[in-house]
Amino acid sequence: MPRETPTAPPVPRGPRRPRPLTPPDWLVRSLRPQSAPVPWAAVARASLAMALPLAVGLLAGQPTYGALASMGALSGVIGDTADAYRMRVLNIAVPQLFGALGVTLGSLVFGHGWVAVGAVTFVALVSGMMSTIGAVASVSGLLLLLNCVIGAGLPMPGQWWLAPALMTGGGFLVLALGLLAWPLRSGVPERTAVAASYRAVAALLDAAGTEAYDDARAAVTTSLNQSYDLVLARRARDHGRNPDLVRLVAQLNALTPIIEAAPATHLAARHARVRLPAEVPAAVRSLAQAVERGGQDTTALPVPGDEPGDHAARALDHAVRHAVETLGDTDPLGVIETDDRLGRPAALRVRARRAARNVVLSGASWRYGLRLALCIGVAQALVSLIDVPRSYWVALTVTFVLKPDFGSVFSRAVLRALGTAAGLVVAAAVLAEVPHGWWDVPVMLLLAPLIPALTTRGYGYQTAAITPVILLLSDILNHQGLGLVVPRLVDSLIGCAITLVAGYLLWPESWGTRIGDRLADAVADTAGYVECAFGATVEPAARARLRRRLYRDLSVIRSEFQRALTEPPPTGTRATAWWPLVVAVERILDATTAARVRIKHGARPPDPAEVAEVARELRELAEGLRTSDVLEEVRSHFTVGPKESVLEPLRQEVGAARAIATPKTP
Repeated sequence: MPRETPTAPPVPRGPRRPRPLTPPDWLVRSLRPQSAPVPWAAVARASLAMALPLAVGLLAGQPTYGALASMGALSGVIGDTADAYRMRVLNIAVPQLFGALGVTLGSLVFGHGWVAVGAVTFVALVSGMMSTIGAVASVSGLLLLLNCVIGAGLPMPGQWWLAPALMTGGGFLVLALGLLAWPLRSGVPERTAVAASYRAVAALLDAAGTEAYDDARAAVTTSLNQSYDLVLARRARDHGRNPDLVRLVAQLNALTPIIEAAPATHLAARHARVRLPAEVPAAVRSLAQAVERGGQDTTALPVPGDEPGDHAARALDHAVRHAVETLGDTDPLGVIETDDRLGRPAALRVRARRAARNVVLSGASWRYGLRLALCIGVAQALVSLIDVPRSYWVALTVTFVLKPDFGSVFSRAVLRALGTAAGLVVAAAVLAEVPHGWWDVPVMLLLAPLIPALTTRGYGYQTAAITPVILLLSDILNHQGLGLVVPRLVDSLIGCAITLVAGYLLWPESWGTRIGDRLADAVADTAGYVECAFGATVEPAARARLRRRLYRDLSVIRSEFQRALTEPPPTGTRATAWWPLVVAVERILDATTAARVRIKHGARPPDPAEVAEVARELRELAEGLRTSDVLEEVRSHFTVGPKESVLEPLRQEVGAARAIATPKTP
């Protein structure tokens, strides 16, 4: 049967002649709203948490205090993105503490000229390095710098401790509202995530033998990443003690054999042109329902039929049986002890020590910290030399745009300018027509919910929602009215310009595509996985962990690809050209796993020379990717192994990967 051609998501296929007055493709992709459900619970929390402090401040006769608390609530709303309650504590509480430290440091250097410039620049260095640790550290670094900039640029009322206390209190109000339902819904978000992974695997089995398989496999990787991060990564003190969490880990681990059997099923279905019986995906969906219910009633679980004779079908049958047994086991701790293929997380202190060491020793951490510090230093120095009223907005713009895990710096700068302009239109209407006082409360009730509602649509939409809220709160503090609007637009444009020059153009790694280097590392690791998969002395758990790490790495590369598409040419054009190779490497992983599964269930193992030849081809491909900016066609000629070898599908995938060629781009 002829091979399927790797397919990409809906991206441009080759150059198109632009029409007059038509925006470029990269800008259209950046502005296109993302498809995501509206987080209605977060919308309600944002409305209440940001309006309530204003009302309390007005009742107490201190509207500025209420505005500061609402600013802290805004920080909590930005971090209110987790479904699991334990993760909400981390995502909101920890960043609030760093935000309090930031506003304290900023207030201490307020009005001290170049001392303030140096202090804020140093905080930017620390913030940038922190942001490379992980999601919680990234938001913590963001609030550390943002609040430091605000404290250094705005006079804070009352004693030095009052502003940090009010802002932290506003953030903790968001957290308190987010935890109200914890006693009633404890464990529900985690079970929902694990059940979603089971349904994604069922969809993968449905797609076996079809062109939809590659996209379904990517969806499984994304779902598993989210589930493991939710259930496993944040488990610290209660690891091995909480039976519900241990059971969820066991249920996630039970998916591993099914996922390993899926590539063999896909190859068998593709070559035999026979679809997998619908009963098997239906059985996995029944398992998803059992996970969601949280019960261990084995009578409600599907019971597989007779064992099939085909290697792939037998592997899948055994995997589903294993999942059924796992879900029906009343002792989840025993299950995870005997079949914890992906391993337990290290203790919290061990992970913290590793993170600190990686930050200090990582070149990427220092590079990003220095980039952010340079841009903030330039912004602070510029507004110190030039009289810019309320100049903190310039540094705020730099901070929001130059976030490494939020997307392309170039497109974010463009979207920041466009979003700010749109938000200023709303802000101008509010400042012109709404008098300060009790009218601020209903206005905030209407504006605040737009932040979580539009954040899921994209960065430009989030900026448009945040801008009028910040301006309203700023006007409560300094009473400039419409005089805020035009200066804020100018400040945003200045901040975007500084970021584009000092944080983008001066750093070639930021505007050159990084897909090639990362993909080369993934290909080299894939060569190691091929050798590991067919090594007689390698433990199954080690193979499973390596395979999961490779799929996660390729998921990161997919994200880099999506970011690169929002860059102007030639970066976006090159990213489009590299996409088929990303898919090809994923197929190589699938073919390797399929061969391993077939061997486990009775197929003849390959000769070591066959394995060595495939690994050598992959390492040559990795080396070629590192030494060239374009893809060159290379024909592979395998000389070892018969055509009926279990590695023949793998050799075909490797040959297809090496045969991918793209036109050279200038």
